[in-house]
Amino acid sequence: MKTKTMLLVVSCMATFASACDKTPKNKAAAMQNVKSEMKRAANPIAILETSMGTITVELYQHAAPKTVENFIALARGDKEFTDTDGEKVKRPYFNGLIFHRVIPNFMIQGGDIKGDGTGGPGYHFADEINAKALGLDKIKVSAAPMAQNEIAQVVRNEIFKKLNIKSQEDLNKKMAQVQALFKEEQKKWSDKSLEELYTARGITYTPNLESESNTKGSLSMANAGPNTNGSQFFINVVNNTYLDGKHTVFGRVLAGIEVAEKITQVERDQSDCPETPVKLKKVTILEN
Repeated sequence: MKTKTMLLVVSCMATFASACDKTPKNKAAAMQNVKSEMKRAANPIAILETSMGTITVELYQHAAPKTVENFIALARGDKEFTDTDGEKVKRPYFNGLIFHRVIPNFMIQGGDIKGDGTGGPGYHFADEINAKALGLDKIKVSAAPMAQNEIAQVVRNEIFKKLNIKSQEDLNKKMAQVQALFKEEQKKWSDKSLEELYTARGITYTPNLESESNTKGSLSMANAGPNTNGSQFFINVVNNTYLDGKHTVFGRVLAGIEVAEKITQVERDQSDCPETPVKLKKVTILEN
């Protein structure tokens, strides 16, 4: 009787585990309910299993092929990266990492091996963005309030170069000239395009790419400036189109956007890191 009872328990546990495992085993299964949502049926799918639920993402091979290639290689453990101890290793990179920055009505960010916003795979690669595909060549700087900080940085760099300012001492001596030139140079940017502004910031755009916008559900590369992509990514939970032209969009959520939204609602510390870690338990790549 005891043996039969044990077998029954084991059988029930196996059935329960099977019923709870909702992760698609192949791309066809993953596409079953989202075919109409996909941009390209040939694109790979990434299954992001988090500690708060599963997020299914279409990877935009048509829009950012090199970025998608990097993400897949890291996810599968095919690409060497620098571990936290400085050693070169190969293993599924994302498995077990946390979402280290989550902000309500904005986004969730992960892919940092250190978990504090400073980590990466030990290498950088270029942005994959076509400014014209996003219409940035037609948007005037004066019509983009969020671009004011970008203008200030470009103008400052131009003035420093023009006045040969290389130290705080130089700046102190020429402060009056700097202030006078600042307003003058700012005015010159009002009729220029966002493409021109971001190019002046050091971003190099790639023609012919079918770049996508940072709208709700999009998967984008986090960076520390032009061409500093590595492994960190974020999922937009609202439209953040003001990020267009500065962050490569390489995918979009097909299912599970409510999971990302739920993650943004957890208790956070002053750095917007969840008080209770939210883990990216596993990333599975599904292809044809």
